[in-house]
Amino acid sequence: MDIFYPFEWLANFLAFNVLALESGTHLADSMQFFFYDSFKIIALILIITHFMSLLRYYLPIEKLRDFLIKHKFYGLDYFLATIFGVITPFCSCSSIPLFIGFIEARIPLGVTFAFLITSPLINEVALALFVGMFGLKITIFYVLAGILIGMIGGFIIGKLHLEKYVEDFVWKVKSQKHNTSSKKIPFSKVVKIVSKEALGITKKIILYVLVGVGLGAFIHGFIPQGFFEKYLQKAGWLGVPLAVILAIPLYSNASGVIPIMESLVSKGVPIGTALALMMAIVGISLPEALILKKVLKWQLLAIFFGIVTLGIIMIGYLFNLFL
Repeated sequence: MDIFYPFEWLANFLAFNVLALESGTHLADSMQFFFYDSFKIIALILIITHFMSLLRYYLPIEKLRDFLIKHKFYGLDYFLATIFGVITPFCSCSSIPLFIGFIEARIPLGVTFAFLITSPLINEVALALFVGMFGLKITIFYVLAGILIGMIGGFIIGKLHLEKYVEDFVWKVKSQKHNTSSKKIPFSKVVKIVSKEALGITKKIILYVLVGVGLGAFIHGFIPQGFFEKYLQKAGWLGVPLAVILAIPLYSNASGVIPIMESLVSKGVPIGTALALMMAIVGISLPEALILKKVLKWQLLAIFFGIVTLGIIMIGYLFNLFL
């Protein structure tokens, strides 16, 4: 059973029963999408921020952080972060709560970004769909491409030492916990401290979540079918960057975009171009940027999106050239 089924049921109830929208219409699809993703992402934010706050309170996160910083892993830490991204079945906006928790825990920034880049690009459902639609060979290359983008992107961000471009409130949350962790207090009071911290984080980003999901819901419901084939089928070498540009305002997860990718390929769009569209939709969407803007300053946000964009374009060209 899908763990998010209750949210889907509630979204359907609100859209089709409470608002009495006609199923299959643009407005109904948009509202159902908005309700479902809003409920799902807010629930994830609340659960994960509570969990990470409790984890920071009881576990020596500083020692883990120092261990990762001081010891030479020769890329293993970035690789492990991308593997963790692969096994977490989240879209870009859903993986942001975990990303925020990692930053607050002072996990190295580059390692944290390696997770954020990879998590929306690859998950087990997407892999199953990829194998069924494109075969094992292309699936393996797809996984390797996603991991490679995550590792290289995270490594570059880590070497640039961009911690100063993370919003101040993230570090302040960590400091508040540090000041209270040395006191032995009852667990009931710990829960109150943790809950207050987690709710405070949620309040700071909730508006951006709703705006981002709202934009994605509008495009999900109102962008006509066939829109992308029209511009990509005959674009040639310009198709890859054009696909990335067209994808920026969109929002979906990999599982939702892969069937669209298959449709594009079947209609003559080169596989690398279709893959670039898919990866850009799930990895560098405008809704994701709107949410991350509350956590990252624009300089780091621009560097992150620039690195991932270049990586996706290169992967698209390589797929077109060799597959």
